[in-house]
Amino acid sequence: MKSARAEPGRRAVARDGVGLFEARPWGGFQTLEEGAGYKVKRLVVEPGHRLSLQRHRLRAEHWVVIAGSPRVIVGARARRLKPKGTVDVPRGAWHRIENTGRTRVVIIEVQHGPYLGEDDIIRRQDDYGRSLTPALSPKGRGGRKPPPPKGERAG
Repeated sequence: MKSARAEPGRRAVARDGVGLFEARPWGGFQTLEEGAGYKVKRLVVEPGHRLSLQRHRLRAEHWVVIAGSPRVIVGARARRLKPKGTVDVPRGAWHRIENTGRTRVVIIEVQHGPYLGEDDIIRRQDDYGRSLTPALSPKGRGGRKPPPPKGERAG
């Protein structure tokens, strides 16, 4: 299947229901499947690039390396993964994927949690000048707030 590039920030869907490739400064992603409480993405990280150091209030992630050998950071631990390698990213953990190699890194990411929107990203550091301010606000979601994490009271 040939992937088309969507405009940054826009979600385009192919006729077969699979999301089109969404370009980002570090590479991009394609949503493969989405349902209640889960989302499956294919991430591509270009050589010499990395994602922002980030965390999510409302979702956890599981990564499976398909191609390349990324350096991944989860919490205070950094390690190198090879194809078929996996890592779990707990909700609230600071994390990053880095591609210091010469070939593309491809990762299948499974997200799970009560809210899976792209605006549940809190950045601590970013190479591309994107906002480091927590992105969780009712704006951009029709005024709806995501549900609070377990153990927190809405307020």
